[in-house]
Amino acid sequence: MANVFKTKFDVATIVLIPACIGINYIGKLFASFLKLPLWLDSIGTCIGGCLGGPIIGGLCGAANNIIYGLTTGDNITLIYALTSLGIGIAVGIMARLGYMKSFGKALLTSVVAGFVAVVISTPLNVIFWGGTTGNVWGDALFAATQAANMPVFLGSFLDEVVVDVPDKIITLIIVFFILKGLPAKLTTLYENNDEVESLD
Repeated sequence: MANVFKTKFDVATIVLIPACIGINYIGKLFASFLKLPLWLDSIGTCIGGCLGGPIIGGLCGAANNIIYGLTTGDNITLIYALTSLGIGIAVGIMARLGYMKSFGKALLTSVVAGFVAVVISTPLNVIFWGGTTGNVWGDALFAATQAANMPVFLGSFLDEVVVDVPDKIITLIIVFFILKGLPAKLTTLYENNDEVESLD
């Protein structure tokens, strides 16, 4: 547990960070363009967390939101840098504890990441946007909950659950297979003593 947050800022990590941010950026653009019921903006964050640890994962996530928001004028994205920070940290911790070493454990990691996103995002939704998320499908559910006179916080929570949990499941499945496909020579560059995120 002592090495969970240990981070190496070497050449390999410095190269990893912009690569992961770029993956996030492209994923978010893709999902936004196709109006998918998913975000797809955390693939790079999760790769960064799995290889570089929770600090790198959090950095990749937050930086992507800030860059995307500033370059596209999407102010909503800027607010959720906190959520992306949380996702990167959560996935990085899970990976360091060995929860990306098998498909089943990766699924558990995805659920944890999804609920971390929900817990952080729901209050932000309520404070800044009246409970909506900005996702068409999720907001349709939110509208239905409000039509049924459910509390705004509960409606926003459910809005987040139906978007974020499936999104993180798909994201972590993709990340799991990406990492499985990486050559050992590459993944060993990110090993940190007895870290457990390196995949066999």
